[in-house]
Formats: sequence, structure tokens, C-alpha cells
Amino acid sequence: MPRYTLDPVTDENFFDTATHTLRYDIDLDVDADRVWRGLVADKPLAWCRALGGAYTSDRPFGIGTTRTVKVAKSLVLTERFFLWDEATRRHAFYVEAANLPIFRTFAEDYLVTPTAHGCRFTWRFAFEPRGRMRLPVALSHPLNRKVLFDGFIRDTTRHFAR
Repeated sequence: MPRYTLDPVTDENFFDTATHTLRYDIDLDVDADRVWRGLVADKPLAWCRALGGAYTSDRPFGIGTTRTVKVAKSLVLTERFFLWDEATRRHAFYVEAANLPIFRTFAEDYLVTPTAHGCRFTWRFAFEPRGRMRLPVALSHPLNRKVLFDGFIRDTTRHFAR
């Protein structure tokens, strides 16, 4: 299905150096292990209305784990994890391929840290558009942030507030 290959990311510095970066720090009144279990469940982030996905690797998960995700019912991504640390509840992946030629590189980083009242879920996105997509991505970024990315955060906050 995905036929456009993206550049790999093997270094977490990409989350600071990419053309487009987003960082969300979500304070949740639930145990860090509960959030982590939701991220590594068979259907990760199932609470996000605009996402649908599943791991395509066998357990136990770790570096090299793969999954496929559908975003907003139109963008299909195959992903590979380049960082996975169960002890710190952190993992990060890059997109290997997509069905639409939007990105040259795309990666996400998840970190779940215990706090006095629950946990903080830090969710980072970093991406570089393909050459001819630079202007359309730059122009649509504010709207995509408000509708799509902020929607992920609203859905996450709502899910764990129950």
C-alpha cells in the first residue's frame, strides 16, 4: 500500500533540528504505566479518533519494531522504532513509507514520566516535507496543527480523564 519511501531517522536530535517540530507536554492524573500500556497495546492510541493502527511485529517489542497507522482515513504510514526503552517508558519511530508523497522524513517520540499526581506524557513530532510539498505543508501547518495534532492531544486528555 505505502509506496513513497521516506528517509530514516536514527538519532533523536532530529526532534530538535527538523524544519517542523511540535512538542506537547500532557499532564495526566493517571499512573504512568497505564498510559504506557495504551501506547504499546495491540491497537496503540486507539482513543485518538483520527488514528488507527496496529503493530506488525511480534512481541516483545523493541528497537526495530514495526507498525502500520492510518491517519485521518487517508494517509497510511509504515513505521519503524529506532528507540525503545521500557524502563523509562520511551520510544520513538520514523516513517519508512507513506501512500502519499507529502514527507521526506517524519518521526515521533513518546515519553511517559511519573509525577506526584499521575504522569506527564511528552509527545513530539518532527518532519520535513518533500521538495514540492514544502510550501503546501508550510501553509497548511497552522490548520493541521489545530485540527489534527491538537486533536490527538484533546483525545488523549479526554481518554485518560475518565
